[in-house]
Amino acid sequence: MIIDAKYPTDPRVTNEANALIKSGNEIFLFCLSYNKKFKKREVINGINVFRFYCSWLTYKLSALAYTFPFYKWIISNKIKRFIKESNIEVLHIHDLQIASSVFNANRSFNLNITLDLHENRPEIMKSYKHVNSFLGKMLIYPSKWKKAEERYCKRSNLVVVVTDLAKKELVDRIKIDESKVLVFSNSVSKSFYSDFKLNNQIIEKYSDSFVLLYLGNTSKRRGLETVLKSIPKIIKSISNFKLVIVGSSSFDKELIKIVEEYNISKFVDFEGWKSEDLFPSYIKVADLGISPLHSNLHHDTTYANKLFQYMSLGCPILCSDVKAQKALLDAYNVGLLFRAEDSSDLTEKLLKLYLNLSLRNQMSENCINAIQNHLNNDIISKDLVKYYE
Repeated sequence: MIIDAKYPTDPRVTNEANALIKSGNEIFLFCLSYNKKFKKREVINGINVFRFYCSWLTYKLSALAYTFPFYKWIISNKIKRFIKESNIEVLHIHDLQIASSVFNANRSFNLNITLDLHENRPEIMKSYKHVNSFLGKMLIYPSKWKKAEERYCKRSNLVVVVTDLAKKELVDRIKIDESKVLVFSNSVSKSFYSDFKLNNQIIEKYSDSFVLLYLGNTSKRRGLETVLKSIPKIIKSISNFKLVIVGSSSFDKELIKIVEEYNISKFVDFEGWKSEDLFPSYIKVADLGISPLHSNLHHDTTYANKLFQYMSLGCPILCSDVKAQKALLDAYNVGLLFRAEDSSDLTEKLLKLYLNLSLRNQMSENCINAIQNHLNNDIISKDLVKYYE
């Protein structure tokens, strides 16, 4: 497996690797370190982790991976070394950014390649701050990333995507055989919801609050503005309301401005990034989990990890009506939908859940049933395991 990031950071990588290890495969993971002092090799979660140094300049060049070849040249040399040292038999690329480097390195080995698309990167790039900057507009072209995605999907032996909607979009656009595209949803491992310790400080801190929880990146497209703008109406009916945000981004400054403008600071907690082993404690104190994504082609075809994390511990969810989230809620009845970027509709749906405890309890049961019987990693991973077998 090849990722262009630090590890452990991505639960998708861990979930796929764990499923393949359980079925008798040995996993070697190529990943990066941005610090000069690091453990070059160690075993984490049963995965043989190999780290390679990535300088600040090289990291910045990754944004230009499909404009100039420098990043490809630098990283592909490291990947060649990794393949030789580990006697690799199959390559599994995690996401598009490092794909050109892997294909370039593989010229010397001609191994089978799986391309695992964590998201619709060419589409979501259009909302990235650095892509929309003056220099970004001159140097970074989402259209080139899209052509690269199509090229490497055709050249791969297998393509892995996050949802059935993503598979349909890819097959219709690229005209590749649908049997070559496999769906592996962002789900949770059983250990996430069955093997955890509660943090008493977090439990006590929010024991008297009606908690709406947000886990993850807080960038503009994630929709937290919509949530913040609904709070002045919400607190008229829920005096002990608390929005708890576990995560952060460069957009936090704008979110804090909205909090100050609406004078709602005592109803919002910015907790920042926390270790994943604290997530169950936050979810356990939450009455509802929220995913207020803006509507776009990327969000229409992907699932956020937070949805399954909420559900696995019986936390009903409140979601914007982007297509993928709508499909999930329609299938399992685990929460309510509101119109994307519509704070009034969000308020209405939240109050409906607040006032109806029996509905929340029923949805909580549905959440647990959906994860335990349909959506946990052991079930989700069966097709991927079968392919490698």
